[in-house]
Amino acid sequence: MSMGARIKGLSVTPGIAQGRAVLIQRSAGEIARYRLDGARREAELARLAAARDAVVRELQALQTRLPQGAPMELAALLDVHLQLLHDEALVGAIRHWISDHGYNAEWALATQMEVLARQFDAMDDPYLRERKADLEQVVERLLHHLNEGLGIEHLAGSDEPRILIARDLSPADLLHYRDGVFAGFATDMGTATSHTTIVARSMGIPAVVAVRGISERVNPDDWVIIDSEAGLVVVNPDACERAAYAERAATLAQDNRELESLVVLPSRTLDGVMVQLLANIEGPHDVPAALRAGAQGVGLLRSEFLFMNRKGALPGEDEQYEAYRGVVQGMGGRPVTIRTVDIGADKPLGPVVRPVAANPALGLRAIRWSLADPEMFRTQLRAILRAAVLGPVKLLFPMVSHQEQLDQALAQLQIARDELAARKVAAGDVQVGAMVEVPAAALLADEFLRCVDFLSIGTNDLIQYTLAIDRTDESVAYLYTPTHPAVLRLVASVIASAERAGKEVAICGEMAGDVQTTRLLLGLGLKSFSMQPSQIPRVKQQLVQSDVAALKAWANAVVHSAQPHAMLAQGPSV
Repeated sequence: MSMGARIKGLSVTPGIAQGRAVLIQRSAGEIARYRLDGARREAELARLAAARDAVVRELQALQTRLPQGAPMELAALLDVHLQLLHDEALVGAIRHWISDHGYNAEWALATQMEVLARQFDAMDDPYLRERKADLEQVVERLLHHLNEGLGIEHLAGSDEPRILIARDLSPADLLHYRDGVFAGFATDMGTATSHTTIVARSMGIPAVVAVRGISERVNPDDWVIIDSEAGLVVVNPDACERAAYAERAATLAQDNRELESLVVLPSRTLDGVMVQLLANIEGPHDVPAALRAGAQGVGLLRSEFLFMNRKGALPGEDEQYEAYRGVVQGMGGRPVTIRTVDIGADKPLGPVVRPVAANPALGLRAIRWSLADPEMFRTQLRAILRAAVLGPVKLLFPMVSHQEQLDQALAQLQIARDELAARKVAAGDVQVGAMVEVPAAALLADEFLRCVDFLSIGTNDLIQYTLAIDRTDESVAYLYTPTHPAVLRLVASVIASAERAGKEVAICGEMAGDVQTTRLLLGLGLKSFSMQPSQIPRVKQQLVQSDVAALKAWANAVVHSAQPHAMLAQGPSV
């Protein structure tokens, strides 16, 4: 690739990062490709040896468990695989790629597989050519053992920063990268509002998605710059460009430090309206970032991340309780809103639990999924009720569209409380809320507010369902418009319903963290915003400079305008 090649994509988290590329190629078994310095090569050889030993044990165990009367060919096949694991043409060569070239074990294995595959393909003997399948099976077994955590945990502590490059990443994939292994990432696929993007935003690292062909155009160890301010990836920049970006990154860091000074200020508008700024988080590990950003509580704890990366096994009551306890106690008396598991769409658990629906966004997901499995649902409710003993907890039901769903969910909550009482286990009081994510819920807000304590508007899904757009489908992502008149009118009507009922309403979708809509939402009467912790300082900067009373007429005009986007771009005349 030419020096300083620039590839455009979509910005995820504002910021700049640069470092050596690490490739995760999902189409090739999620093989990570990166180089190791001399000091780390011995450890990589040990990883390879451990994987080989594990596969040997697996095959030997299979040999001992062969049923009586099993075909002789099956026993012979296991022998062939064991022989390959000790064949220097394979294992010795893989060690060579690690020791002499600094390849990580997965990359070394894939490279040698390519070499041997070409040799097999060139053979005249059909029987010998077919033995390539045996080699591929052995390689797959080795990769399986090397592939735990995608093998990249060994990059921790690396002297150089690393940039993750992949065709695509799931929200579950990103959970592997919370410990600061990567300075940033870029993917071929993705949209601005997919759950992968939302999780990436919560991590606060610079990222660009929908960068066409990036996983094919970048080589391992290329120097890559992620310019998420401009939605740009720069590959192999020269020294001057690297220095210029380093200077820009330092300036951004200084700007962020200045924003941090707002943390100690109350979240009060110019005319004295107090506004709650809350954090959207995935678990206890996110609590420190929320507190550093000045979050006044947790407006959305996405409990589904406890259920992911488990190969279909569901977390038990005690495991869930420990996670919720960590958040409640970590927030030190600030309110914590726990959303019951929102599985489905682009957050599947995997085929072990349930097969994926043809159209997951419209299928068995969120509250529908929970009500279809009452035992699982009550396990989660019991864990939440136990955690509520330790601090203020709110319970939030996702994707409610029918009054009957609310009635059933509340009935399960009472049964869960009774089950704890029967075990003589303490249960705390919780406020109960419903998410407004489908137009039906927005239209029924007045009715819902008669039986719940609060509402929370999930604007990401509300936009998707109102405009009939799959927000994970790149071919229609351009139609995803938060400022569409229909969306704004639904949001305004829900806020008005809550105000009439004298109950709280929050927005926990991406619109809450978008500074372009902060003043509009304030003018509509919203007093509770929940967002990624990294977005709180910028939103706070907007609200402390706003006069809510002066924004009301303008906000009403925007909502009823045929072109609200243009009015938002122009801004209020106050």
